[in-house]
Amino acid sequence: MKDAVRELAQRFQADVVAYRRHLHQYPELSFQEEKTAAYIAQQLGNWGIEHRTGVAGTGIVALVRGKNSRKRTVALRADIDALPIQEANDVPYRSQNDGVMHACGHDVHTAALLGAVRILHTLRHQFTGTVKCLFQPGEEKLPGGASLLIEAGALENPRPAAIFGQHVHPPLPAGTVGFRAGEYMASADEIYVTVKGRGGHAAMPHECIDPVVIAAQVVLALQQIASRYADPAVPTVLTFGKIASDGGATNVIPNAVRLEGTFRTMNEKWRTEAHRRMKKMAEAIAKSMGGACEFNIVKGYPVLHNHVQLTRRARTWAVELLGPEHVVDLPIRMTAEDFAYYSQLLPACFYRLGTGNAARGITAPVHTNRFDIDETALETGMALMAWLALRELSYAPTLGQ
Repeated sequence: MKDAVRELAQRFQADVVAYRRHLHQYPELSFQEEKTAAYIAQQLGNWGIEHRTGVAGTGIVALVRGKNSRKRTVALRADIDALPIQEANDVPYRSQNDGVMHACGHDVHTAALLGAVRILHTLRHQFTGTVKCLFQPGEEKLPGGASLLIEAGALENPRPAAIFGQHVHPPLPAGTVGFRAGEYMASADEIYVTVKGRGGHAAMPHECIDPVVIAAQVVLALQQIASRYADPAVPTVLTFGKIASDGGATNVIPNAVRLEGTFRTMNEKWRTEAHRRMKKMAEAIAKSMGGACEFNIVKGYPVLHNHVQLTRRARTWAVELLGPEHVVDLPIRMTAEDFAYYSQLLPACFYRLGTGNAARGITAPVHTNRFDIDETALETGMALMAWLALRELSYAPTLGQ
């Protein structure tokens, strides 16, 4: 079976590159992926794959059924949305949609899953069970397409025993993949703060309540959340990336200052406690200085937990397919992913697909206007997704596992 997967990945490589380039040329923003979904559905229909469209808006759920399809189900997931970035690459497949770009590799994820679907469909008479393939909208925007697919019942009828997802990773060379068991990616919450004072002439601060000074105190004091209240063993990041005043000038103290930031951690219990502490501290500081503070937290994606046993199995199976020199261990990441919602409900494994090629200058990070990939990574991506699904379908735990 392993040789068959490799051979089919090689055979389908040119087609999958074409899928990726089409998707890259016509990117669509989160929850607006109408043409993207239509393109995916067209390919699935061409191959005779059972699928359902319009799931949570633009999502698609496809089923590749093997022999005795009810015995066991494994899920594979790809996100399909793009980012509001103007592409700067001068390539034939450059984005044709002004101000929108697949700068996070979701075109790669989608094309690789389409390739995996073709491999599995070709081999459907040689495996037992069902592979459920989720083409998910809106990963880049709250509340996250994963949560909406779950609400729409995408994990039911049939319910998978496990789910796999992959993400492009430019620091890893194409042909290489990386895994980490346990907590892998952070929760991510958005923070919106309005510090209110009383404005006036900058030369007469004693007649004002300066929200700029209060906001500065709030920003500095809140860093204690990470440095003094968090358990040092629990990764925690608090960053304010935007400060703006309502009015104000060189000689004008404004009436209010607005702060925007992000809070991230690897522990859900501490996440809840930190929310309470931040709000209490900010409001108390503002009050003590004569002002007021509105502190709002928009709860984002949870901690992404890679099921330990499943991820260890996946790593072993990746070595089987690719060789030990092409499989690495990864550190934790304080970035976030809505795949985390799946990991809260069933055994999940989210791994990294190497897409870089330093010799060819393909090194730009994700979320930049120069991001691109070494397209040989697509062969690795589709083959490994198909292989992990096949191996997990046939997995029979021994006593004690």
